[in-house]
Amino acid sequence: MPSTRQAAIHWRDHGLWRRRAWLAALLDVDIRIMPPGARATPPIIWLGWGRKASGLRAQRLAARNGTGFLLLEDGFLRSFNLGVAGAPPLSVITDSTGIYYDATAPSDLENTLNTARFSDEELATARKVLEVLRKEGLSKYNTGLPVPPDAFPADEERVLVVDQTAGDMSIRLGLADEGDFPQMLWEAADENPGATIYIKTHPDVLAGKRRGCLAGRDAPQDIRDVKYITENWHPHDLLAHFDKVYVVTSQMGLDALILGKEVHCFGMPFYAGWGLTHDRQQCPRRTTRRTLEELIAAAYLRHARYIDPITGQPADFFAVAEHIARQKRAHRYWANLRGAPWSGRVFAFGFTLWKHGWARPFLGEATRVHFIRSVKRARRLGINPADRIAVWGFRDPAGLEDLSTELGTPIVRVEDGFIRSVGLGSDFVPPMSLVFDSRGIYFDPSRPSDLEHILQHADFSEEELAEAHKLREFIVKHGLTKYNLPRRPLSGDIEQLAAGRKVVLVPGQVESDASILRGAGEVRTNLDLLRTARAEEPDAFIIYKPHPDVLSGNRDGKVHLREALQYCDHVETKADVITCIEAADAIHTITSLTGFDALLRGKRVVCHGQPFYAGWGLTEDRLPLPRRSRHRTRDELAAAALLRYPVYVSNNKQADARCIALNLHDQKQAKNTRRKKGKYFNIVLSLWEYAMNNK
Repeated sequence: MPSTRQAAIHWRDHGLWRRRAWLAALLDVDIRIMPPGARATPPIIWLGWGRKASGLRAQRLAARNGTGFLLLEDGFLRSFNLGVAGAPPLSVITDSTGIYYDATAPSDLENTLNTARFSDEELATARKVLEVLRKEGLSKYNTGLPVPPDAFPADEERVLVVDQTAGDMSIRLGLADEGDFPQMLWEAADENPGATIYIKTHPDVLAGKRRGCLAGRDAPQDIRDVKYITENWHPHDLLAHFDKVYVVTSQMGLDALILGKEVHCFGMPFYAGWGLTHDRQQCPRRTTRRTLEELIAAAYLRHARYIDPITGQPADFFAVAEHIARQKRAHRYWANLRGAPWSGRVFAFGFTLWKHGWARPFLGEATRVHFIRSVKRARRLGINPADRIAVWGFRDPAGLEDLSTELGTPIVRVEDGFIRSVGLGSDFVPPMSLVFDSRGIYFDPSRPSDLEHILQHADFSEEELAEAHKLREFIVKHGLTKYNLPRRPLSGDIEQLAAGRKVVLVPGQVESDASILRGAGEVRTNLDLLRTARAEEPDAFIIYKPHPDVLSGNRDGKVHLREALQYCDHVETKADVITCIEAADAIHTITSLTGFDALLRGKRVVCHGQPFYAGWGLTEDRLPLPRRSRHRTRDELAAAALLRYPVYVSNNKQADARCIALNLHDQKQAKNTRRKKGKYFNIVLSLWEYAMNNK
């Protein structure tokens, strides 16, 4: 339903009207583009961006037309990547009086901090915001990397001086100028004799986009032990190594306040003047003492608007924080791998052409991905120890192990996740989840995997287990599984056919699948499994369900009906796997993911191979794996396999398991499956997507 509120954008403000759909959703307004000479009348308001030309124009037009205006500026939790790198803002500050970084005039944020009362509920929410910011280490931008353990001497006294970009409007409007930066440096050294002074260079300067106020200048001769920090370290990681921070108007001062550091301000940023900082400037309008919780409530809650990057709809702080935290974790996954500090590049081997377009978001928003086929090509592109290696499954090109050893960085193996898509991968349906594993891969029990490591060593919080339980309940309630093919009833009345006997499901597998080749023992074929299940369950009513990829003709593993019926009572080719699981009392499998689906639903599972879910006290294992010694609950298994291990993507943005589960459920309800008859169309579509993503 369209909004009744109306806003106007001047025709010359191209940047704003190109984003009018985004602004309309964010602000809940109906936006008009005003042609030359047009006048807006109340209650229409003019939109502009901060103190840029569009913002100044909006104020002039509002005064001329007798209407209101609304100025916008990037929020304090803006995005994962830098704005100069093209990342759109996920939050904005709105202001109908001025703009928060302009201390020469009032703003809505300043007026709120001067006069407003905050409810207990607001302050409680602000404390939760602080908790999330600290726990996840979130700032305005979040591509910064962790600080290496040996970056600073352990017994050193350190003071941080924060540089900014030359010409930054917040400096001049924050009652300062570029000359205050050398003065700040001198006073930091004078007030902290014996301390080493570190100057933090701005990220835009590191990116080569702008010039700094201190970067490149020689420190005054009477200041000793001045060092520049030119590495792209995240503000929260860096600030953990300092107790005192000196800024002019940088938001890093706000990060320092959030982390409980002593902050000295040589300008008048929005967070100064409230008794929280040591101020060299004064703003007579700011007369109230505020707590940190009140500052956060005003800046992150009352005056900030947020937008969900996946749905494009208005959201709250916590939804955006969760999204950025996921991006940050994905980025740091590569940075934290052993080897040299990460260059930002990943060399991806074994990814077939149709995977290139949709695989990029899984690898991280700020990651530069090279999809290549050979080690020779990687060497021509200059692969070095600061780069990372990914490979699809075990599609290793010749020489990859040697290259990994030479560079000192592990091979990260990539595979589909456990709730993947609505439709088969062999029908070229892109996945919504992938797993990344630097130790091995979940279906190869010959060595530990990251998933096995989690299950063997990790502890889960009550919140994480509660989330896993809710996700498991949703999956069970809505019949979700890996491929989510349409629900179809069994082709016979199993209850009547079984006549009171125990019902055992034997799911078929693709016999050339890597999980069989690496995780099976003596039972290695579908016929072997049927024969063994009958030997163990002589009185049971056994249902054999062939694998959908085998039925579709895409993969091998077919068992002839006559052979199958020697050991089973019923061959089910029509019903979906969840319907079969629900009809069964027990499941016999080699390594099939059907066993995992059955465990989530509380069924008895007998494993004749070594799948990832075996060995944790939840299954009856015919091939024990002694290194898996910890007993786990179903919720702990779900937390490891569905929350911690995979990466999820929706609409080309990393998402969480709940979002994907809802998405898959909606697609299933809409019968949005790409069928085999569309296989070649999907190939063409994937090639088009690849071309679009590689313009």
